[in-house]
Amino acid sequence: MKGVLPFAALILIGAAWGGTQPLAKVAVSEGYRPFGILVWQNALVAVILAGITLLRGRSLRTDGVALRLYLLIAVIGTVLPGLASYSAAVHLPSGVLSMLLSSVPMLAFPVALALGIDVFGWRRLAGLSLGLAGVALLVMPETGATGVVPAVWVAVALLASACYAIEGNYVARFGTDGLDPLQLLAGASVVGMVLSLPLAIATGQFIDPRGAWTQPDTAIVASSLLHAAAYSGYVGLVGLAGSVFAVQVSYFVTLFGLAWAMLFLGEGYSGWFWGALALMLAGLALVQPRPAASLVPVRPMGQDARR
Repeated sequence: MKGVLPFAALILIGAAWGGTQPLAKVAVSEGYRPFGILVWQNALVAVILAGITLLRGRSLRTDGVALRLYLLIAVIGTVLPGLASYSAAVHLPSGVLSMLLSSVPMLAFPVALALGIDVFGWRRLAGLSLGLAGVALLVMPETGATGVVPAVWVAVALLASACYAIEGNYVARFGTDGLDPLQLLAGASVVGMVLSLPLAIATGQFIDPRGAWTQPDTAIVASSLLHAAAYSGYVGLVGLAGSVFAVQVSYFVTLFGLAWAMLFLGEGYSGWFWGALALMLAGLALVQPRPAASLVPVRPMGQDARR
């Protein structure tokens, strides 16, 4: 039973995180736009994770170092990738968004090399190359996933993955000054909400929750709850089974994201798409760290989602 628990947790976390992509598609389906969504997503995640932090007997630090970390993670781990992913969700199928999330570990490799925290390896370079080939296959044919896949919005979605890759490598290189992952994400979510609110108001994207609730409103709440639960579960899984095992959740996030999109959104995909997915998953397998290797922590969701 002890050996089954980590695998069950891996599947459940992947299923939860994978569900945030179809929910993102629903959230933007009736006119809601990134900054308005980010206000409430950050608020809900902050409340949940701050509550968990307090129940664990810890508090949210407010010293200068902690505030700078919150700001950094809020910008590169929440606001910028959220802006990119929700903007792309207006134009791309949910399944494409889920597939592109698997590029986070691949993009983390060149960032790690640039920061001097990883060493060059042909195996991982091959993984990065396969991932890029998958992206190229996705956008090159005249008919991609569910019709034409606009290359410009694929590039925008990949900006979110790049932000998560930079975030993970920054944390690996410079540390978190004693903040645990839940404290850090809770504080970053508070700052992310503070940053998003004036932008939402200035751009006319603020969402007033007092009106009649529709599917997009429910999707924002559900996505926030799933993200908080999945991230908390992921942190717990790292402690239970180790980071090298836990990072395998990336496969399940992608596969469940596709499954939920097909089941609940009725999406269908061409042979080009499945070929691109095979290349992406093969690339992901090659860049994943081996048990003896040191892991550069990256967010499997994005996510936010990371995640």
